[in-house]
Amino acid sequence: MSSICDFEAQDTTGATLPLERFRGRVLLVVNTASACGFTPQFAGLEALWKDYGDRGLTVLGFPSNEFGGQDPGSNDEIAGFCQKNYGVSFPMMAKLQVNGADAHPLWQWLKQEAPGILGTEGIKWNFTKFLVGRDGRVLKRYAPNDKPESLRADVEAALGT
Repeated sequence: MSSICDFEAQDTTGATLPLERFRGRVLLVVNTASACGFTPQFAGLEALWKDYGDRGLTVLGFPSNEFGGQDPGSNDEIAGFCQKNYGVSFPMMAKLQVNGADAHPLWQWLKQEAPGILGTEGIKWNFTKFLVGRDGRVLKRYAPNDKPESLRADVEAALGT
């Protein structure tokens, strides 16, 4: 696999979503959780989506319950929580694994394309973010404590604005 467009994921209804659909767009891919200290980042992610969506950015949220059991709800419950509490309108995907033997193939690829500190691949916590360019290649990986608003310059550069 050489591009994010080579993968597919499930949306919150369980329908398969080919990521080919986002060809030519800049993507910000985030593993999320509803009961994490970083959960308020949903507001910043939504702001990026609203500010840059019409210029070619798509934010994709992938809930995971791997870190401290901080997203135990169903896909519907998670989507409802995000919309009600943070006004999330960007695409939320079905809950999945980001680490280990059961890690979703997309997340295996993202980690290989942009390893973390000292070359480690594993996702360390919720709200790890990957910026993907219009060509479908990973541009940069961000730590959970990197606030969405701090990514604006990189997003603008990726959009070519």
